[in-house]
Amino acid sequence: MYVIDGVAYAGERVPELKVSGVRPMDNGLLWVRFSTGETRIVDFKPLLSEPVFTQLADVAIFRDVYIDHGVTVWADGEIDIAPETLYEMSVSAESAS
Repeated sequence: MYVIDGVAYAGERVPELKVSGVRPMDNGLLWVRFSTGETRIVDFKPLLSEPVFTQLADVAIFRDVYIDHGVTVWADGEIDIAPETLYEMSVSAESAS
């Protein structure tokens, strides 16, 4: 149990997940370091057909990735993806090598 602002919650408190490092790789892959210290690889190719991510099919735009307040962002903030989604889609960088 834990308490936030006087409200008690059951279970263990899960720390907020943030992106602390990001690097574009070849073939639509993204190397990501999370606030947990873990490094993981995300395959973006399955998302490129989604309307919100179609711009990322352009390699120049995909490579222009950056972090804004712990979130992975492209195109001056026009495109972003939640750290939790990236984590769920990813595999450990060690197992990917």
